Amino acid sequence: MLVLDFINVGNGDSILVQELEGGVRRFAMLVDCGHDSLVRDDHPGELDPRSQRIYAGDFLKKQGIGKLDILLATHFHRDHIGGLGRVLDAVTVDRLVSTYAPPEDGGPLDPDGDNGLPGAARNLLRCLDIYAGALRAHPGRVKEFVELPGDKVETLRLTEDLTMDIYAGEPALYPRQRAVYDAAFRGERNRHDLMRWTKSMNISSLRQRLHYHGKEIVLGGDMYGAVWDNDTLAPCDILKLPHHASLTSSTRKSVSRLAPKTIVVCVAAGRPDERPHPYVISLLREYTEDVRFTDAVDIPGLVEPRFHESVHIEIE
Repeated sequence: MLVLDFINVGNGDSILVQELEGGVRRFAMLVDCGHDSLVRDDHPGELDPRSQRIYAGDFLKKQGIGKLDILLATHFHRDHIGGLGRVLDAVTVDRLVSTYAPPEDGGPLDPDGDNGLPGAARNLLRCLDIYAGALRAHPGRVKEFVELPGDKVETLRLTEDLTMDIYAGEPALYPRQRAVYDAAFRGERNRHDLMRWTKSMNISSLRQRLHYHGKEIVLGGDMYGAVWDNDTLAPCDILKLPHHASLTSSTRKSVSRLAPKTIVVCVAAGRPDERPHPYVISLLREYTEDVRFTDAVDIPGLVEPRFHESVHIEIE
């Protein structure tokens, strides 16, 4: 049985994939780690007392998971990598799969120091500093780094019954990412390069397609919908919608070609930036009524809030 938990980390993504046989765990993979805070300072008000938001690391502990076969980082925004430290508090990792492994002696990057950089560039350094800092603080917790070059589709045989295809963005993105990040760890602060890369982080996001007993599960990372329009897209059974159902997350063309039976949106309730966007949710519901949200999203007349720690799906 394949068990999927789209964890309610509030703002961000963290998806636990497990294969169980007779109640025994055969395989466990975490895709992204969520944010390093359950409450963002740009979200209005306090958490609803009924909220069941949970850090990814704490969710793993509750599941009794002490080891991940794979931890996959789709990209390095704070809402995807910020929870890494708590995850490594909870588990060891056989393989960390990403498109960039920071130098072992890299950092700290001091993103809030007197560097004269604009806010977006500081945020990029902060994300990278959180990623590298979590690894420095947990030596030996990751056994192997698998750094994907991003120049082809990678296919991993995870178990006898489960395979995963990993899709990257444009191949030219990843050498540029390496150059910008390596320069940051060398102490360079090139405003132009940092600001250019901030605009490319989402479109460098990795996407995954899982194959299990004839079922297809697509995990979209934060790749914008317009990028998907240029791909050859086969129908799937479950779609983790990209980029928190923002207005740019999906297009009619991509949704119609993927034709998912179930759509999961990883998003915090109460965001002030129209994520999820009502138009996108209305579009999704033209193709399926089964649209689920990790957090207790409330859009009057469109979505009623549901409080849970995860969107839990089991596939025989």
